[in-house]
Amino acid sequence: MKQKIALLGYGAIGKAVHRLLLSHAGQVEVVAILVRDRAAALALTPQADALLVDSLTQVLQRQPGLVVECAGHQAVDLYGVTVLQAGIDLLVVSIGALAEPAREAALMQAARAAGQRLLLPAGAIGGVDWLAAARLAGLRQVTYRSRKPPQAWAGSAAEQQLDLGALKQAVTFFRGSAREAALQYPRNANVAATVALAGLGFENTKVEMIADPLAGGNVHEIEAEGAGGLMNTRLVGLPDPHNPRTSLMTAYSVVRCILNETATVVI
Repeated sequence: MKQKIALLGYGAIGKAVHRLLLSHAGQVEVVAILVRDRAAALALTPQADALLVDSLTQVLQRQPGLVVECAGHQAVDLYGVTVLQAGIDLLVVSIGALAEPAREAALMQAARAAGQRLLLPAGAIGGVDWLAAARLAGLRQVTYRSRKPPQAWAGSAAEQQLDLGALKQAVTFFRGSAREAALQYPRNANVAATVALAGLGFENTKVEMIADPLAGGNVHEIEAEGAGGLMNTRLVGLPDPHNPRTSLMTAYSVVRCILNETATVVI
């Protein structure tokens, strides 16, 4: 039986996830896509006419087995708890939303009460499985560095500190906890939140953010140390051409998470 999927949001990530899922039509079926302005979305993507809806009620009427949030923190606030209370698992792409304690608590409470799950994809980063295992073994220290081209920080609080267009060399403009990073840079710190949730938590995970005109892509570095050993990783992700703040691999990670729900072999 096919798994029924609903998407919240149809921006760069939502469209990419939908497109990729079409290649796995034998396993999953997208039954609804929730958008703010149906008329505007329809004008841009008339082929999605049968799927586009503008209320969560319409989404729930189509009885998805999994709802995938692709629309940012506001969508998590507006729909997350209700989806879980309706007895549906929720996959959260905007993982940085969980850095806000009240929001995280509300989602966790709703999931537990309904017997449902919050699914968190690895997104743009690797090594999440090692961090999660090392936490069980005894993880002592984790530092995450996000190094991106200056334009990838446009529209963020970095613009208050730097003239992004004039940078000639790398500048570290943020040092703090993963919680501070996720709250201050909500559109850029999903990976920081993922690293924190897999490892030592939001308060005890150190984060550095760097604007680097020579970065050549979105660079993610993790240094971790604990009883299970040492990890030092560096991953260079290509940005999504439709949204330079987001890694091209994010949508693929989301699809992998979705397909794992019904896969015979899960890795």
